[in-house]
Parts: sequence; C-alpha cells; structure tokens
Amino acid sequence: MSEGKTAEGKPVEGKPVEGKPVEGKPVEGKHSASQQNGPDRGSLLDRKVHALMAQATGGISPLSLAGAWFDWASHLAISPGRQFELALLAGREAARLMREFSPLDNCGPPCQRARAEDRRYRDAAWSAWPYRAYASAHLATEAWWEAATRAVHGASPEHQAVVNFAARQVLDVLSPANFIASNPEVLKKARQTGGVSLVEGYRHWIEDLQIAAGGKPAVGTEAFRVGDTVAATPGKVVARTALAEIIQYSPTTGHVHAEPIVIVPAWIMKYYILDLRPENSLVRYLVGQGFTVFIVSWKNPGERERNVSFDQYRTDGAMAAINAATAITGAARVHAVGYCLGGTLLAITVSAMARDGDDRLASLTLLAALTDFHEAGELRLFINDSQLAMIEDMMAERGYLEGPRMMGTFNLLRSNDLIWSRMIREYMMGERRRMIDVMAWSLDTTRMPARMHTEYLRSLYLDNDLAEGRFQVGGHTIALQDIRVPLFVLGTEWDHIAPWRAVYKIHLSLDTEVTFALTNGGHNQGVVSPPGTDGRHYRVAAKRAHDRYASPEAWFGTHEPKEGSWWVAWLDWLKTRSQGQMVPPPSMGSAAAGFPVLGDAPGVFVKIRLAEET
Repeated sequence: MSEGKTAEGKPVEGKPVEGKPVEGKPVEGKHSASQQNGPDRGSLLDRKVHALMAQATGGISPLSLAGAWFDWASHLAISPGRQFELALLAGREAARLMREFSPLDNCGPPCQRARAEDRRYRDAAWSAWPYRAYASAHLATEAWWEAATRAVHGASPEHQAVVNFAARQVLDVLSPANFIASNPEVLKKARQTGGVSLVEGYRHWIEDLQIAAGGKPAVGTEAFRVGDTVAATPGKVVARTALAEIIQYSPTTGHVHAEPIVIVPAWIMKYYILDLRPENSLVRYLVGQGFTVFIVSWKNPGERERNVSFDQYRTDGAMAAINAATAITGAARVHAVGYCLGGTLLAITVSAMARDGDDRLASLTLLAALTDFHEAGELRLFINDSQLAMIEDMMAERGYLEGPRMMGTFNLLRSNDLIWSRMIREYMMGERRRMIDVMAWSLDTTRMPARMHTEYLRSLYLDNDLAEGRFQVGGHTIALQDIRVPLFVLGTEWDHIAPWRAVYKIHLSLDTEVTFALTNGGHNQGVVSPPGTDGRHYRVAAKRAHDRYASPEAWFGTHEPKEGSWWVAWLDWLKTRSQGQMVPPPSMGSAAAGFPVLGDAPGVFVKIRLAEET
C-alpha cells in the first residue's frame, strides 16, 4: 500500500476529496429497503407529521411508550397473584408511612431507604418532621413502582424496562426536593440569606432562559477557550478531509518510540476531551512519555452532510489518520486508540484491515467503547423501530440531529444528577455551579449527519450487526474475530452510556490477547483520570487467547482494586508492545510524503461552526 492513501487507494491529505456525500446510495442491511426508493407524497406528509410530533415530545415516540405500557398493563391485569403481591407491598409501605408521619416518631433519615446513587435526601435537614415524611412517601412510591414494573409474567422485559424508566422520570419530577415549600435545604438557605438566595435563583433562571433563546454559551464556559486554556497542546494539522482534520502533536522528549499513537475520538462531541487542561490532558501525558501522537478532530456537520455515511467516517477519519501517521513517521505499525463511538468505529476499521491483510497495527486500545450493543444500558430503551422512525423523520427536516437534543437524551439517563439537582442548586438556592473543563466540553455539542446516524442506530444498536457477524465494509462482511493484535480495553464503573459489563463482552468476540481494565468514575471522568487524582482506583488483568472465559461478576470478584490512575498501567502496556529502539522525533508533517503542515493545532474544525464556514 502506498503512503498517503486509504485502503481503497484514495489520497487523503490536504484535499477534501474523500467523504463527499454519496447521493442516493442505499443503506446496507436488513432495514435498507425503505431507503432505496424516493418518498412519495404520502410518505412526505407522514414525515412532516412525525417531525412535528418529535418537536413536541422532545424526540420521544409516544407510540413506543404506549406500546410498552399496554404490554405491561395488560399482562399485569391478568396476573392476580402479582397484583396481590403489589397490594401487600403497598399495605406494608402505607403502615410504615403512618408511623413516619407522626412528629413524635424518630424513624431516622429517609436516605437510608434511597438507592446508593440517590443524593437528594442525605442532608440532615431531611430528618426533621414533616420533611422526613415527604421524602419517605416519595421513596416508598418509587420502591412500589420499581417492584410493579418488574417480574410481570408474560410482559416483555424491554417493555417493563421502558415503563420503569418512564415512571421514574415522572416521579423524579414530583420529588419533594424540587419544590420550595417541601425542600428544607432550600428553606434553610432562604432564611439564612433573608430571601436573597431565592432572588439570585430567579436571576439565574432568567439569565439561562436568555442564553438558551440567544444560542449563547453557558455561564462560565468563557473561561475555557479552545486553543488557549483547553486543547492547547502544541501541534500541527497535517491532513484535512471532508470530515476530519488530522493533528500531529509536537514531541517533548529527545527520542520517541518508533510506533506512533493514533487516537480516534467520538464525533458525538469535540475531540478535546482527551486534551483539556495541561494537568489532565491525555495527549500531553503521552507526548511527555516519548510517544508521537496523532488525533482525529471531526468536523461539525450540517445540512450539506446529510448523506454522509457511517463508512465515510472510517475512510475520512480513522484510515486517514493511520495513513498520515505511517507516512510521516515512516513506522510500519501504529498503536490505535478509540474512545466511545470512535472506539466502535476503530474496531470496525481494524476488523476490515485484518480482513484485507493490512497489518499496520501494533496494538488496539478501546476506551469505554461498545462492540456488542445487546446490553447497552438504558440508552437502548430509546432504540426501536418506532423511535428510530421518528428520529429519522426529525432529521430529514434539517439533514442532521442537533447536539443539544442528543445531550438531552443522555441527561435523562441520570436526570437526578444532571437536571433536577442543578435546578435546585442554581434556581432555588441561588448557587451557580462552578464550571469545570469537562462540563464546558460537554456543552460544546456537535451534530450527527442524518444518514450516518440512521445507519449507526439501526445496524449497531437495533440489529447488533457487528457482534453478530453481519456488519459489512465495502460490500463484504467483517468479523471481530479476525483481529489478532493485542487489545487494551477500558470500562468505567458508573458508565451510563457504555456500561462496563457490555464493554467487557468483547471477550466473547475475540481470539486474541485482551487486557481489560475497570476504573471508578463515569464515561468521561473515568477516562480523564491523570496520575495524582484523588480517589482513583482501577482493576486490570490480561486474558490470553487460550485462557478460559470469566463472567464480568467473576472477573470483578477475583481482581482487587489498585490505587491510582489506569493511565500508568496502560502506559506500561504500550511500552512493552513497542518494538525496537527509541528514535529521534519525526518531522511535523511531511510535504514529501504528501502531508504538508496545514496550520496550527487545534485546527479549524474544532473552533468554528458550519454556518461560519459557509
């Protein structure tokens, strides 16, 4: 394979010749039939109606919810034994609440009955009457609905989970913590400040409404300027395609490992989650340890990218970065790293490379990335034919899915922490949250091209084609089992986007060495975990190709946590899989190899919106 070209032989550097929208090309897979013929007038009308409905419901399909509710309710209606059990549970809870409603009975703090992750009622003020009774009644109602939406014989487990989720969202709204009169913490703060906290909260609310109406950045994000205070590691843009810029970072050591690191982040958000402040930048950490680092910075797509396919992210992003890295450094192999959706894309890319005999990989690292979507957490509750039809019709209006709408879905998965607790603190207690780098990054959302997002949701989330051996690249099936390079796979304990047990399932798809690490933290904070961070620990163990499989629970129980950052363990793993002597750092870009320097990092794609580009 010649330098500066993709596996298909197309040039990538400097000229956006790849990734052009392919008009009219049908989506591959069993859901592609509806894409092959243009919509008739009736279909266009239907799509308009569905899009309007999606605007009104926040993109949630009411028919999907209705179907789940009918399945659950109808099976519960013909299950008198289960009804009797729920009636007994309601009676026991009512009797207990009668005691707690008495101001003379000290029943202890209500948080004793809350879930471990529920922080709403932990303050001592909730132990006083009548607030203890309010909280206890709410927790009892939650416990009853939790039981009522489980173990209904004959009802689909998926539908029961949907009803459970919907009931939880309603109950979260009705929590006594969300109302001034029934929240003792809010009332205490108001008394202490003479009502100033309520005035400040009202001011914050008006300010946020004005920000949302004007499309302005959130308060506090101005302190995190891309290219200045975040995404500031020195480097150069050495390639640009229609969908991505490839950044090469400047070395900080006299010699480097011969094999460079190529990082493919998700395009759901901006790439600089891995290059925040100098203190917690994974990129800066790697260049400081003697590695040459390349990273993909994705374009924020707009209407004219509506027909960009999922595979074009492979050719114009992952493959473009590998081509640039090997051509500029002269290395025969690279260490490939994928994060979140970028990890899924990289697993697909590496499988296709293995199928085609492309051996330019020394290792593969997947960070909080799914390859088997069958147990992908509560996000799967939003993935069914009815829901996807509504999302597709909504995207057809503009050609893309807005980033804030997608962030709203993620926030619903942890509504207590990400929605209601913030409203209480900022709008009732008048306390502005302190903006940090990860929070500022999470508000810097991007859009999803309509065709790519449809292919991704249907083929991977809905049909699980990659894990089940049906996913195609270039018209031919790929298989994860073809990957033969060693893998380092990271899961995070509190991940609600890529649950670690689902990430762990990659063991069932591979016949090669897999080193699995599990760190505490969530989808972002668990990954951004530099050495020296307080309260961090991780578990790590390697499974060789001939070792017996261990379930996630067995694995967790047999590996003790180690204090510190998983970055250190991963760095040691990379170094042992880097071949040869340390070499002088490569040049920044290589005009001779077809990859001239096009500008300074972090590039233009991360800084500007499509409207400004056009």
